[in-house]
Amino acid sequence: MKFFKRPFVAEIIILIAGALLFIPFLGGVHLFDWDEINFAESAREMIVTGDYLTVQINFQPFWEKPPLFIWIQVISMKIFGINEFAARFPNAICGILTLLLLFRTGKKVYDEAFGALWVLVYAGSVLPFFYFKSGIIDPWFNLFIFAGLLHFIYFLGEENLSRRWLYLALSAGSIGLAILTKGPVALLLFGVTAGIYWILNRFRMKINIVQILVYLVILSVIGGLWFIIQAIIGHFDVVKDFFIYQVRLLKTQDAGHGGFFLYHVIVLFIGVFPASVYALKGLRRSYYDDPFQKRVKFWMIILFFVVLLIFSIVRTKIVHYSSLCYLPLTFLGAYVISKVLRDRIQSYRWLNGIYYFIGMLYGFIAIALPFVMMKREWIIQKGWIKDEFAAGNLQASVTWSGYEAISGIIFISGIIFISILFRKNRKLAFISIFTNMIVFIVMNLLILTPKVEQYSQNALIEFCKEKQTEDCYVETLGMKSYAHLFYTDKQVPLNKNSFNLDWLLTGNIDKPVYFILRNRSSEVYREAYPYLMLYREKNGYVFLKRETQ
Repeated sequence: MKFFKRPFVAEIIILIAGALLFIPFLGGVHLFDWDEINFAESAREMIVTGDYLTVQINFQPFWEKPPLFIWIQVISMKIFGINEFAARFPNAICGILTLLLLFRTGKKVYDEAFGALWVLVYAGSVLPFFYFKSGIIDPWFNLFIFAGLLHFIYFLGEENLSRRWLYLALSAGSIGLAILTKGPVALLLFGVTAGIYWILNRFRMKINIVQILVYLVILSVIGGLWFIIQAIIGHFDVVKDFFIYQVRLLKTQDAGHGGFFLYHVIVLFIGVFPASVYALKGLRRSYYDDPFQKRVKFWMIILFFVVLLIFSIVRTKIVHYSSLCYLPLTFLGAYVISKVLRDRIQSYRWLNGIYYFIGMLYGFIAIALPFVMMKREWIIQKGWIKDEFAAGNLQASVTWSGYEAISGIIFISGIIFISILFRKNRKLAFISIFTNMIVFIVMNLLILTPKVEQYSQNALIEFCKEKQTEDCYVETLGMKSYAHLFYTDKQVPLNKNSFNLDWLLTGNIDKPVYFILRNRSSEVYREAYPYLMLYREKNGYVFLKRETQ
């Protein structure tokens, strides 16, 4: 890895590798409900209406998210068209930028070798890799917050006055962009992290009141400008509802997701594997680091626990809420591995044991899944699946031949090879751990994900695409979805009554209405509205039709 000692060459290699990992096959499967389709639909509606200031869903103001990520998707859709590839492409770019940031940070804090190792550890862990192949908002949000925190750390340690102001401005600007991406939770995460550092550092921080005021001004201008514009153009209710929604997420199990307190601990340990295993030893004291390196590591630990604790307390539990933890967690994983390679950590073999165990579980699940799915009809007949909708999903016509197990077989073979390699070349063994995982993830994205998607939502989306050419209304009953908006290519309704569900159900409609339901709730609605005709039932979804009078 001598070329990593030449930073420009190293960054070109990282850029190319990131592009090869994250860009291919982005459009291989439909967008997933809810989050992927949610943001893509808002971007599509901006293009359809030409209103780029207002975030909309179903052509009505949508107050749950600010517009920055959606603007980025709009640019992508202008280039590639309104499709799955365009919706996910921004996160592939974010992935490349994130890897470059990790390399530069690792190089600045330690050296080029650590930067390269951090890149490999991040790209070779499950969820960090997977998120850059998605169309959700969090990768950009995390990038902006992390960049803001890093530049704040540099600001505190810089002696040169002009560079201090530059780092301060870059930090404030990055946090402002994070606010414009997902909202004031960015300021909460940054502020609590900085506050905890200040307390643990015995209430010492190299910043004065003027610098704090300048920081807040820059942050407010960048992060708050869109909210101010919304209020000026008469959308103050959108701003008010946005902040009410943010508070509701903290207090209630909103977004349809609840969970137990340790939910995110398990998500991070299993989802950021293998990095999470080696990060377990990252909390030990730093005996061989200089003061700057110790300070950066201290910040990483604080950031990790602040994010983990806040989203463990928050009653809404969604996997990607704790995704900002991926960055400090992979830093700690890379830190431990680098110390092992330098013989500064001796007792690490128990970590390898945990890696072998969890890795084997991953592999055996990938091997078993195709054969379990080949027996799905027998499983349904046995009554082992109690949920009627899930049982309906499994009735999708998906062909499994058994070859799909190849990813698990290769992965387990790789783990066995790595266990032997550790006796001869630790450096190559650690590199192989993460390259083996990258191969495993890519194979499953290509082989398993399309098949799984056919069970979860393919019947719904194919129905919606079928209705693109029909002059009709399509709405959901008893379920939340954005698929019927994006995949019917819905245009601005001429009849404003169509926004009213009661009108669609009982009013004097001017064209046919199709309703999408889950099978477990269809009887309730068919009894309440007996004139709704069964149009189709497929894979757990029920499609009802109401004709014009």
